[in-house]
Amino acid sequence: MQYYYGSQMPLRVLDECEFWKQQEEEHTVVIRELVKGLESKYMEALEKWERALSETHHRVVRFVETVNRSKGPFNYHLYQDLMSLVSHCLDQSKSFIAFCGMLMEESEPIKTNPTAKVVMNHIIDESEYFIGIAQTILYQK
Repeated sequence: MQYYYGSQMPLRVLDECEFWKQQEEEHTVVIRELVKGLESKYMEALEKWERALSETHHRVVRFVETVNRSKGPFNYHLYQDLMSLVSHCLDQSKSFIAFCGMLMEESEPIKTNPTAKVVMNHIIDESEYFIGIAQTILYQK
């Protein structure tokens, strides 16, 4: 972990949120492209996930821009907004992990494709990594 953020350590967690929300968004495309014959209900669900993850990614980018324009330390209200946004990011990632797990259990084209299973497990691992790193940053002493 890099500590050059100093008093702007909240920017560290925002950097992680920005990166990982974009990754999760791209993962929805990877799944759709990789799994031939994916059931239409799952294709549609992945498209909805892509839009939701994209919106969260853009919310994070806008928040970073707001923080940069403020040019000061985090005040109480800004910090509360940060915590709310990060909480949303973490909850969304947990839900995305659950969705990916459900896909692995219910989708026949995924269950019968060893490569898809490996990719799905990797996607889940990456989202779990994001959750772990974000929580570490938030709760370090």
